[in-house]
Amino acid sequence: MRALILHFCCPAIACLLGIEIPTALCSAEAPREPSNTTLTFGQRVAYQRAIEEVRSRHRTWPKENPAPKPPLEGIISQRQIERKVEDYLGKSQLVAHQRGLPITASELQAEMDRMGSHTKRPDVLRELFAALGNDPFVIAECLARPALAERCSASLALAAGVPLAPRSLSPAGFTENHLPAQTTTANAAYKLPEIPVSVGCTDDTWTATTTVNAPNVREFYTAVWTGSEMIVWGGLNFTSGRLNTGGRYDPSTDSWVSTSLDNAPSPRDYHSAVWTGTEMVVWGGEPILNTGGRYNPVTDSWAPTSTANAPAARAQHTAVWTGNEMIVWGGYNCCTRFNTGGRYDPNTDSWTAISTINAPEARWYHRAIWTGSEMVLWGGTNQMMYLNTGGRYNPITDSWTPTGLANAPLGRIAHTAVWSGGEMGVWGGADSTFNDTNTGGRYNPIGDSWAPTSMINAPSARDSHTAVWTGTEMVIWGGEFGEPPVSLDTGARYSPGTDSWIATSIANVPHARDQHTAVWTGSEMIVWGGAYWVGGNRVFLNTGGRYCAQPGATPTPTPAVTPTATATATPTATLTPTSTPRPTPIPRSTPLPRSRPTPAPRP
Repeated sequence: MRALILHFCCPAIACLLGIEIPTALCSAEAPREPSNTTLTFGQRVAYQRAIEEVRSRHRTWPKENPAPKPPLEGIISQRQIERKVEDYLGKSQLVAHQRGLPITASELQAEMDRMGSHTKRPDVLRELFAALGNDPFVIAECLARPALAERCSASLALAAGVPLAPRSLSPAGFTENHLPAQTTTANAAYKLPEIPVSVGCTDDTWTATTTVNAPNVREFYTAVWTGSEMIVWGGLNFTSGRLNTGGRYDPSTDSWVSTSLDNAPSPRDYHSAVWTGTEMVVWGGEPILNTGGRYNPVTDSWAPTSTANAPAARAQHTAVWTGNEMIVWGGYNCCTRFNTGGRYDPNTDSWTAISTINAPEARWYHRAIWTGSEMVLWGGTNQMMYLNTGGRYNPITDSWTPTGLANAPLGRIAHTAVWSGGEMGVWGGADSTFNDTNTGGRYNPIGDSWAPTSMINAPSARDSHTAVWTGTEMVIWGGEFGEPPVSLDTGARYSPGTDSWIATSIANVPHARDQHTAVWTGSEMIVWGGAYWVGGNRVFLNTGGRYCAQPGATPTPTPAVTPTATATATPTATLTPTSTPRPTPIPRSTPLPRSRPTPAPRP
């Protein structure tokens, strides 16, 4: 096993790098021209701050929030920046201790080269390099070392059968004796890696996300995009049961970092998550909960959400972010369906109940979007039928308005919904005929009107897929079809301006899957996780892919193919709804369109 770990963490063995740490923890100092052999702790802290400044610039701030985006000082303290440096130095020391070999210069050079060749946001990587003075030694020590130390310490913990808890691997305190300064002529050999010219990704192409240090396999989890990272959290698999672990994926370096377990919410699935501009807020889920947490990716820290006046515990609800509040609504518990909800203000850590006057019928498995002024929710099930009703909620007036029924799509579950800036687009799912469908509709809240989406060249019928809005198109991908179910690796782009569909490429496409997540980065859709069917069995995934959809570009039409679940012998799916209707749904405790094996109890 040790040989495997050494192979994993050591692409080559070379001389040791120099690290100098003073006895006292220093305040940040302006980066100075480093020597070829040492960096002081204060210099490392200053360079870490420069890295945080770059990442902070790229984090999205809700346009609905009139307040200015907070400066870096308002998000992370000087002491927290110091702790980040302590953390990666501590993990470096842990790696050296456990494998009997420090992280080497050749390993750091290989990690820099990997970042340069694997980056999918070369403009951001170039900014990070510039923030470190484009100095190969500084980049090796302050950008490559943290990534490599995280990865190697995680693999060593996995090999030892010890769960990795970020921060817990760091020594209690640092002195010069922990990491003594060393010198090596190999330091002078560092070279800046080549970074691709930033001309944007190639339209209608797929690129795999790395699996190195990726979170454990899972489904029924959540994902948010911060503007610089995708954060995934929670969910379940049949080996570990429900999870309270997660990870942050940075496409600029094509790397994963685990989310902290310190003060993390309890394990759960079927919960909700929103991005506020500074934090990810998760809430609710199974086992039926009314608790949650606020995760700050800059400090890798959790804070609990208040339970005072919180909505009743529930799962399969929806949540939207308004710019200053998270609104949750609907869902179910063991015995009740809800048409209630609440507004959560993370600034005051307080809940306010929302009106039930004229609220839509109680439901779960519905979808909700935020228009900039209203929450619009639609579809779902009342446990006896699939609904084609919905409502618009105005938080300023605390009032509801029903969505129109004229030309509305058939009621459905396991569908998707996106907001285009003027319309809510819903598509797919299992509809009220109890078949998977490839129909959809566009809802205009100003006119309270529906228009159908074209079925010409529409993707095959499916449910449990994903959808993102690119600014000009809705991109749908993946999902499952039929009974017995078959997972899909196909998708399409829908233009509401022309009411037309065009297939997404299947070259280098990720493995077929359903119950995964997707986020839009501004130029790419990142899909990750989920599971696929092999016969009646579920295979969970921690893989993913980045799909490029350049605004205004028109992908080359792809011939229609019969989707298959895997490269192994599995049933193929026809491209029309099943002729045998699904049985009328009956009450059940776990809201799934199809029965699935019961996960093994958590140890």
